[in-house]
Amino acid sequence: MLTTVEATHAIKQAMAAFDSETVALDKAIGRVLRQPVHAERDQPPFDRVMMDGIAIRFADFDSGERKFPIQSRQHAGDPAHRLEAGKCIEIMTGACVPEGADCIVPVERITVSDGAARIEAGYSAELRQHIHARGSDHAEGTQLLRPGTRIAPADIAIISSAGLPEVDVTRLPVIRVISTGNELVPAGKPIDAQQIRESNGPAVVAMLKQKGYCDCQHDHLVDDVAILESRIAAHLEDADVLVLSGGVSMGKADFVPQVLESLGVEVVFHKISQRPGKPMWFGIGPKKQAVFALPGNPVSTLVCCRHYVIPALANASGASPGNPEFTALAQDVAFRPKLTCFLPTRLVSNAAGTLLALPVHTNTSGDFASLTGTDGYVELALEDTFFETGTTVPLHRW
Repeated sequence: MLTTVEATHAIKQAMAAFDSETVALDKAIGRVLRQPVHAERDQPPFDRVMMDGIAIRFADFDSGERKFPIQSRQHAGDPAHRLEAGKCIEIMTGACVPEGADCIVPVERITVSDGAARIEAGYSAELRQHIHARGSDHAEGTQLLRPGTRIAPADIAIISSAGLPEVDVTRLPVIRVISTGNELVPAGKPIDAQQIRESNGPAVVAMLKQKGYCDCQHDHLVDDVAILESRIAAHLEDADVLVLSGGVSMGKADFVPQVLESLGVEVVFHKISQRPGKPMWFGIGPKKQAVFALPGNPVSTLVCCRHYVIPALANASGASPGNPEFTALAQDVAFRPKLTCFLPTRLVSNAAGTLLALPVHTNTSGDFASLTGTDGYVELALEDTFFETGTTVPLHRW
Protein backbone atom coordinates (compact mmCIF):
# COMPACT_ATOMS: atom_id res chain seq x y z
CA MET A 1 0.00 0.00 0.00
CA LEU A 2 1.44 3.36 -1.07
CA THR A 3 1.82 6.45 1.06
CA THR A 4 0.10 9.63 -0.12
CA VAL A 5 3.43 10.99 -1.37
CA GLU A 6 4.19 7.78 -3.26
CA ALA A 7 0.71 7.75 -4.82
CA THR A 8 1.06 11.36 -6.00
CA HIS A 9 4.46 10.60 -7.52
CA ALA A 10 3.19 7.41 -9.21
CA ILE A 11 0.34 9.32 -10.87
CA LYS A 12 2.68 12.07 -12.07
CA GLN A 13 5.12 9.56 -13.53
CA ALA A 14 2.45 7.50 -15.30
CA MET A 15 0.17 10.19 -16.68
CA ALA A 16 0.90 11.61 -20.15
CA ALA A 17 0.99 15.35 -20.81
CA PHE A 18 -1.93 16.90 -22.66
CA ASP A 19 -1.41 18.42 -26.12
CA SER A 20 -1.43 22.14 -26.86
CA GLU A 21 -3.65 24.21 -29.13
CA THR A 22 -3.86 27.82 -30.29
CA VAL A 23 -6.86 29.85 -29.13
CA ALA A 24 -8.05 33.42 -29.58
CA LEU A 25 -7.31 35.73 -26.69
CA ASP A 26 -10.98 35.92 -25.66
CA LYS A 27 -10.96 32.14 -25.18
CA ALA A 28 -7.74 32.00 -23.15
CA ILE A 29 -8.95 32.90 -19.65
CA GLY A 30 -8.25 30.12 -17.16
CA ARG A 31 -6.18 28.11 -19.64
CA VAL A 32 -2.56 27.05 -19.10
CA LEU A 33 -0.11 29.02 -21.22
CA ARG A 34 2.28 26.92 -23.31
CA GLN A 35 4.46 29.69 -24.76
CA PRO A 36 6.49 32.56 -23.35
CA VAL A 37 5.07 36.05 -23.82
CA HIS A 38 7.57 38.85 -24.50
CA ALA A 39 7.10 42.60 -24.50
CA GLU A 40 6.34 43.92 -27.96
CA ARG A 41 7.76 47.36 -27.09
CA ASP A 42 9.20 49.28 -24.20
CA GLN A 43 6.58 49.90 -21.55
CA PRO A 44 5.57 52.63 -21.49
CA PRO A 45 6.56 52.96 -25.18
CA PHE A 46 7.14 56.72 -24.77
CA ASP A 47 7.58 59.24 -21.98
CA ARG A 48 3.98 59.24 -20.73
CA VAL A 49 2.11 62.06 -19.02
CA MET A 50 0.74 60.94 -15.64
CA MET A 51 -1.66 63.83 -14.85
CA ASP A 52 -3.89 66.30 -16.66
CA GLY A 53 -2.34 69.77 -16.66
CA ILE A 54 0.23 71.70 -18.68
CA ALA A 55 3.57 70.64 -20.13
CA ILE A 56 6.36 73.21 -19.74
CA ARG A 57 10.12 73.52 -19.94
CA PHE A 58 11.50 73.23 -16.40
CA ALA A 59 14.17 75.79 -17.26
CA ASP A 60 11.43 78.39 -17.85
CA PHE A 61 9.91 77.66 -14.43
CA ASP A 62 13.34 77.61 -12.78
CA SER A 63 14.09 81.07 -14.17
CA GLY A 64 11.00 82.44 -12.40
CA GLU A 65 8.35 82.27 -15.12
CA ARG A 66 4.85 81.49 -13.74
CA LYS A 67 2.55 82.59 -16.59
CA PHE A 68 2.67 80.56 -19.81
CA PRO A 69 0.77 81.31 -23.03
CA ILE A 70 -1.10 78.18 -24.16
CA GLN A 71 0.44 77.04 -27.43
CA SER A 72 -1.86 74.04 -28.11
CA ARG A 73 -3.73 71.12 -26.58
CA GLN A 74 -2.51 67.51 -26.85
CA HIS A 75 -4.66 64.48 -26.05
CA ALA A 76 -3.69 60.85 -25.39
CA GLY A 77 -3.01 59.22 -28.76
CA ASP A 78 -2.00 62.49 -30.48
CA PRO A 79 1.48 62.73 -32.02
CA ALA A 80 3.85 64.71 -29.81
CA HIS A 81 3.67 68.47 -30.30
CA ARG A 82 6.84 70.56 -30.27
CA LEU A 83 6.87 72.99 -27.34
CA GLU A 84 8.14 76.52 -27.89
CA ALA A 85 10.24 78.25 -25.24
CA GLY A 86 8.27 80.26 -22.69
CA LYS A 87 4.94 78.61 -23.59
CA CYS A 88 2.93 75.62 -22.38
CA ILE A 89 0.82 72.86 -23.92
CA GLU A 90 -2.41 71.72 -22.29
CA ILE A 91 -1.85 68.00 -21.79
CA MET A 92 -3.99 64.98 -20.90
CA THR A 93 -3.17 61.89 -18.84
CA GLY A 94 -1.73 59.15 -21.04
CA ALA A 95 -0.42 61.49 -23.72
CA CYS A 96 3.19 61.38 -24.80
CA VAL A 97 5.32 64.20 -23.42
CA PRO A 98 5.65 67.01 -26.01
CA GLU A 99 9.05 67.52 -27.60
CA GLY A 100 11.01 70.02 -25.53
CA ALA A 101 8.85 69.61 -22.40
CA ASP A 102 10.29 68.06 -19.25
CA CYS A 103 7.83 69.04 -16.51
CA ILE A 104 4.09 68.51 -16.00
CA VAL A 105 2.16 70.87 -13.73
CA PRO A 106 -1.16 69.39 -12.54
CA VAL A 107 -4.37 71.14 -13.59
CA GLU A 108 -5.22 71.67 -9.91
CA ARG A 109 -2.19 73.99 -9.61
CA ILE A 110 -3.05 76.35 -12.47
CA THR A 111 -5.68 78.87 -13.50
CA VAL A 112 -6.43 79.63 -17.13
CA SER A 113 -7.54 82.99 -18.49
CA ASP A 114 -6.98 85.04 -21.64
CA GLY A 115 -5.23 82.16 -23.40
CA ALA A 116 -2.59 81.68 -20.72
CA ALA A 117 -2.03 79.31 -17.78
CA ARG A 118 -0.81 80.76 -14.50
CA ILE A 119 0.83 78.52 -11.88
CA GLU A 120 -0.32 79.21 -8.32
CA ALA A 121 1.95 81.17 -6.03
CA GLY A 122 4.27 79.12 -3.88
CA TYR A 123 4.05 76.00 -6.04
CA SER A 124 7.33 74.07 -6.23
CA ALA A 125 7.91 72.11 -9.44
CA GLU A 126 10.62 69.53 -10.13
CA LEU A 127 12.38 68.40 -13.28
CA ARG A 128 10.49 65.50 -15.00
CA GLN A 129 7.73 65.45 -12.42
CA HIS A 130 4.58 63.48 -13.34
CA ILE A 131 6.37 61.85 -16.29
CA HIS A 132 6.38 58.06 -16.56
CA ALA A 133 9.68 57.39 -18.32
CA ARG A 134 9.83 55.24 -21.44
CA GLY A 135 10.82 51.63 -20.64
CA SER A 136 10.67 52.16 -16.87
CA ASP A 137 8.21 49.26 -16.44
CA HIS A 138 10.05 46.90 -18.78
CA ALA A 139 12.10 46.95 -21.97
CA GLU A 140 11.19 45.54 -25.37
CA GLY A 141 11.76 41.78 -25.44
CA THR A 142 11.38 41.27 -21.69
CA GLN A 143 9.68 37.96 -20.85
CA LEU A 144 6.40 38.89 -19.20
CA LEU A 145 4.73 35.48 -18.84
CA ARG A 146 6.23 32.00 -18.62
CA PRO A 147 4.84 28.74 -19.99
CA GLY A 148 2.82 27.07 -17.25
CA THR A 149 1.02 30.24 -16.20
CA ARG A 150 -2.70 29.73 -15.62
CA ILE A 151 -4.06 32.76 -17.44
CA ALA A 152 -5.82 35.28 -15.17
CA PRO A 153 -7.51 38.56 -16.17
CA ALA A 154 -4.29 40.52 -15.54
CA ASP A 155 -2.45 38.09 -17.84
CA ILE A 156 -4.99 38.75 -20.59
CA ALA A 157 -4.03 42.43 -20.36
CA ILE A 158 -0.34 41.52 -20.61
CA ILE A 159 -0.85 39.24 -23.61
CA SER A 160 -2.91 41.89 -25.37
CA SER A 161 -0.27 44.55 -24.63
CA ALA A 162 2.28 42.25 -26.26
CA GLY A 163 0.25 42.44 -29.47
CA LEU A 164 -0.83 38.79 -29.50
CA PRO A 165 -4.38 38.11 -30.77
CA GLU A 166 -4.01 34.40 -29.93
CA VAL A 167 -1.82 32.17 -27.76
CA ASP A 168 -0.74 28.56 -27.38
CA VAL A 169 -2.42 26.87 -24.42
CA THR A 170 -2.96 23.34 -23.17
CA ARG A 171 -5.87 21.58 -24.82
CA LEU A 172 -8.68 20.99 -22.35
CA PRO A 173 -8.84 17.25 -21.61
CA VAL A 174 -12.02 15.31 -22.30
CA ILE A 175 -13.11 13.99 -18.90
CA ARG A 176 -15.86 11.50 -18.17
CA VAL A 177 -17.11 11.07 -14.60
CA ILE A 178 -18.75 7.70 -13.93
CA SER A 179 -20.62 6.84 -10.75
CA THR A 180 -21.56 3.22 -10.10
CA GLY A 181 -24.17 1.57 -7.90
CA ASN A 182 -27.66 0.06 -8.11
CA GLU A 183 -28.75 2.14 -5.12
CA LEU A 184 -28.16 5.52 -6.76
CA VAL A 185 -31.06 7.61 -8.08
CA PRO A 186 -30.62 10.99 -9.80
CA ALA A 187 -32.29 14.09 -8.42
CA GLY A 188 -35.79 14.55 -9.80
CA LYS A 189 -36.49 10.82 -10.20
CA PRO A 190 -38.77 8.77 -7.93
CA ILE A 191 -36.85 7.11 -5.10
CA ASP A 192 -37.56 4.06 -2.92
CA ALA A 193 -36.81 3.76 0.77
CA GLN A 194 -33.76 1.55 0.21
CA GLN A 195 -32.18 3.87 -2.35
CA ILE A 196 -30.06 7.03 -2.06
CA ARG A 197 -29.63 10.09 -4.21
CA GLU A 198 -26.74 10.20 -6.66
CA SER A 199 -24.49 12.99 -5.33
CA ASN A 200 -20.89 12.03 -6.05
CA GLY A 201 -21.04 12.42 -9.82
CA PRO A 202 -22.51 15.94 -9.82
CA ALA A 203 -20.10 16.98 -7.05
CA VAL A 204 -17.03 15.73 -8.93
CA VAL A 205 -18.19 17.37 -12.17
CA ALA A 206 -18.72 20.61 -10.27
CA MET A 207 -15.25 20.46 -8.71
CA LEU A 208 -13.62 19.81 -12.08
CA LYS A 209 -15.52 22.60 -13.81
CA GLN A 210 -14.73 24.99 -10.95
CA LYS A 211 -11.05 24.33 -11.66
CA GLY A 212 -11.51 25.09 -15.36
CA TYR A 213 -11.95 21.57 -16.79
CA CYS A 214 -15.16 22.24 -18.65
CA ASP A 215 -15.25 19.32 -21.11
CA CYS A 216 -16.65 17.09 -18.41
CA GLN A 217 -19.75 14.90 -18.44
CA HIS A 218 -21.32 12.46 -16.00
CA ASP A 219 -22.65 8.94 -16.52
CA HIS A 220 -24.28 6.63 -13.96
CA LEU A 221 -23.86 2.86 -14.34
CA VAL A 222 -25.45 0.01 -12.41
CA ASP A 223 -23.43 -2.80 -10.85
CA ASP A 224 -23.58 -5.14 -13.83
CA VAL A 225 -20.31 -6.40 -15.34
CA ALA A 226 -21.57 -6.47 -18.92
CA ILE A 227 -22.97 -2.93 -18.71
CA LEU A 228 -19.85 -1.66 -16.98
CA GLU A 229 -17.59 -3.19 -19.62
CA SER A 230 -19.65 -1.83 -22.53
CA ARG A 231 -20.08 1.72 -21.26
CA ILE A 232 -16.60 2.15 -19.81
CA ALA A 233 -15.11 0.82 -23.08
CA ALA A 234 -17.06 3.50 -24.97
CA HIS A 235 -15.84 6.21 -22.60
CA LEU A 236 -12.25 5.01 -23.00
CA GLU A 237 -12.59 5.58 -26.74
CA ASP A 238 -13.67 9.20 -26.31
CA ALA A 239 -11.97 10.48 -23.17
CA ASP A 240 -8.51 11.49 -22.00
CA VAL A 241 -9.42 10.96 -18.36
CA LEU A 242 -11.95 8.79 -16.55
CA VAL A 243 -12.95 9.50 -12.97
CA LEU A 244 -15.04 6.71 -11.45
CA SER A 245 -16.76 6.76 -8.10
CA GLY A 246 -17.67 3.58 -6.26
CA GLY A 247 -17.11 -0.13 -6.81
CA VAL A 248 -13.39 -0.18 -5.89
CA SER A 249 -13.43 -1.77 -2.44
CA MET A 250 -13.72 -5.46 -1.44
CA GLY A 251 -17.50 -5.98 -1.74
CA LYS A 252 -19.20 -8.65 -3.82
CA ALA A 253 -20.48 -5.98 -6.23
CA ASP A 254 -17.25 -3.97 -6.43
CA PHE A 255 -16.53 -4.86 -10.05
CA VAL A 256 -14.68 -1.74 -11.19
CA PRO A 257 -11.03 -2.92 -10.84
CA GLN A 258 -11.66 -6.21 -12.66
CA VAL A 259 -13.65 -4.48 -15.41
CA LEU A 260 -10.95 -1.88 -15.95
CA GLU A 261 -8.22 -4.50 -16.16
CA SER A 262 -10.31 -6.57 -18.59
CA LEU A 263 -10.48 -3.47 -20.83
CA GLY A 264 -6.70 -3.14 -20.93
CA VAL A 265 -6.33 -0.54 -18.20
CA GLU A 266 -3.03 -1.26 -16.47
CA VAL A 267 -3.21 -0.84 -12.70
CA VAL A 268 -0.59 1.49 -11.24
CA PHE A 269 -1.74 1.15 -7.64
CA HIS A 270 -4.73 0.12 -5.55
CA LYS A 271 -5.06 1.49 -2.00
CA ILE A 272 -3.31 4.37 -0.26
CA SER A 273 -2.46 4.58 3.43
CA GLN A 274 -4.93 7.37 4.17
CA ARG A 275 -8.35 8.06 5.63
CA PRO A 276 -10.71 8.81 4.05
CA GLY A 277 -10.12 7.30 0.62
CA LYS A 278 -7.96 4.27 1.36
CA PRO A 279 -9.37 2.02 -1.46
CA MET A 280 -8.51 4.46 -4.30
CA TRP A 281 -7.39 2.83 -7.56
CA PHE A 282 -5.37 4.37 -10.42
CA GLY A 283 -4.40 3.00 -13.81
CA ILE A 284 -3.41 3.88 -17.37
CA GLY A 285 -5.59 2.89 -20.33
CA PRO A 286 -4.49 1.31 -23.62
CA LYS A 287 -4.37 4.76 -25.26
CA LYS A 288 -2.59 6.37 -22.28
CA GLN A 289 -5.87 7.54 -20.74
CA ALA A 290 -5.64 8.31 -17.03
CA VAL A 291 -8.20 6.33 -15.01
CA PHE A 292 -8.98 7.33 -11.43
CA ALA A 293 -11.32 5.02 -9.52
CA LEU A 294 -12.34 6.74 -6.30
CA PRO A 295 -14.10 5.20 -3.30
CA GLY A 296 -17.86 5.66 -3.30
CA ASN A 297 -18.33 7.32 0.07
CA PRO A 298 -18.96 11.01 -0.66
CA VAL A 299 -16.29 12.50 1.63
CA SER A 300 -13.73 10.02 0.26
CA THR A 301 -14.71 10.86 -3.30
CA LEU A 302 -14.32 14.62 -2.87
CA VAL A 303 -11.07 14.38 -0.90
CA CYS A 304 -9.50 12.01 -3.43
CA CYS A 305 -10.66 14.14 -6.35
CA ARG A 306 -9.16 17.26 -4.79
CA HIS A 307 -5.95 15.61 -3.59
CA TYR A 308 -5.09 13.45 -6.60
CA VAL A 309 -7.24 14.17 -9.67
CA ILE A 310 -7.04 17.99 -9.66
CA PRO A 311 -3.23 18.18 -9.15
CA ALA A 312 -2.70 15.43 -11.75
CA LEU A 313 -4.73 17.35 -14.34
CA ALA A 314 -2.78 20.53 -13.57
CA ASN A 315 0.54 18.70 -13.93
CA ALA A 316 -0.48 17.07 -17.22
CA SER A 317 -1.57 20.52 -18.42
CA GLY A 318 1.91 21.88 -17.77
CA ALA A 319 0.70 24.26 -15.07
CA SER A 320 3.37 25.65 -12.78
CA PRO A 321 2.97 24.17 -9.30
CA GLY A 322 1.66 26.60 -6.71
CA ASN A 323 3.31 27.21 -3.38
CA PRO A 324 2.22 24.82 -0.63
CA GLU A 325 -0.04 26.36 2.00
CA PHE A 326 0.09 25.74 5.73
CA THR A 327 -2.07 26.56 8.72
CA ALA A 328 -2.11 25.93 12.46
CA LEU A 329 -4.60 23.70 14.24
CA ALA A 330 -7.12 25.60 16.35
CA GLN A 331 -7.62 22.64 18.69
CA ASP A 332 -6.05 19.32 19.64
CA VAL A 333 -6.64 16.38 17.30
CA ALA A 334 -6.14 12.70 18.07
CA PHE A 335 -6.03 10.16 15.21
CA ARG A 336 -5.02 6.62 16.13
CA PRO A 337 -4.71 4.63 12.87
CA LYS A 338 -1.27 4.60 11.23
CA LEU A 339 -2.68 6.39 8.23
CA THR A 340 -2.45 9.90 6.81
CA CYS A 341 -5.57 11.75 7.94
CA PHE A 342 -7.32 14.24 5.66
CA LEU A 343 -9.44 16.26 8.07
CA PRO A 344 -12.04 18.77 6.75
CA THR A 345 -11.66 22.20 8.31
CA ARG A 346 -13.10 25.67 8.53
CA LEU A 347 -10.56 28.47 8.46
CA VAL A 348 -10.60 31.22 11.06
CA SER A 349 -8.08 33.90 11.98
CA ASN A 350 -7.11 35.23 15.39
CA ALA A 351 -6.37 38.81 16.48
CA ALA A 352 -2.72 38.37 15.51
CA GLY A 353 -3.71 37.58 11.93
CA THR A 354 -2.75 33.90 12.16
CA LEU A 355 -4.77 31.55 9.96
CA LEU A 356 -6.17 28.67 12.02
CA ALA A 357 -7.82 25.41 11.02
CA LEU A 358 -10.92 24.47 13.00
CA PRO A 359 -11.43 20.70 12.46
CA VAL A 360 -14.84 19.50 11.30
CA HIS A 361 -15.27 15.88 12.29
CA THR A 362 -17.54 13.83 10.03
CA ASN A 363 -19.60 10.99 11.47
CA THR A 364 -18.47 8.71 8.64
CA SER A 365 -16.92 9.13 5.20
CA GLY A 366 -20.49 9.19 3.91
CA ASP A 367 -21.38 12.28 5.94
CA PHE A 368 -21.11 14.77 3.08
CA ALA A 369 -23.50 17.26 4.70
CA SER A 370 -20.79 18.07 7.27
CA LEU A 371 -18.61 19.47 4.46
CA THR A 372 -20.92 22.46 4.02
CA GLY A 373 -19.04 25.59 5.04
CA THR A 374 -15.64 23.92 5.12
CA ASP A 375 -12.78 25.60 3.27
CA GLY A 376 -10.75 22.47 2.59
CA TYR A 377 -8.90 19.90 4.64
CA VAL A 378 -5.65 19.61 6.56
CA GLU A 379 -3.19 16.76 6.17
CA LEU A 380 -2.09 15.00 9.36
CA ALA A 381 1.04 12.89 8.99
CA LEU A 382 0.75 9.13 9.44
CA GLU A 383 3.82 9.07 11.74
CA ASP A 384 1.92 10.79 14.57
CA THR A 385 -1.29 10.06 16.48
CA PHE A 386 -1.72 13.27 18.47
CA PHE A 387 -1.55 16.83 17.14
CA GLU A 388 -1.53 19.68 19.65
CA THR A 389 -3.24 23.03 19.22
CA GLY A 390 -0.93 25.28 17.19
CA THR A 391 0.68 22.44 15.23
CA THR A 392 1.55 23.59 11.69
CA VAL A 393 -0.01 21.31 9.07
CA PRO A 394 -0.43 21.35 5.26
CA LEU A 395 -3.67 22.94 4.08
CA HIS A 396 -5.52 21.94 0.91
CA ARG A 397 -8.38 24.25 -0.08
CA TRP A 398 -11.30 22.76 -1.96
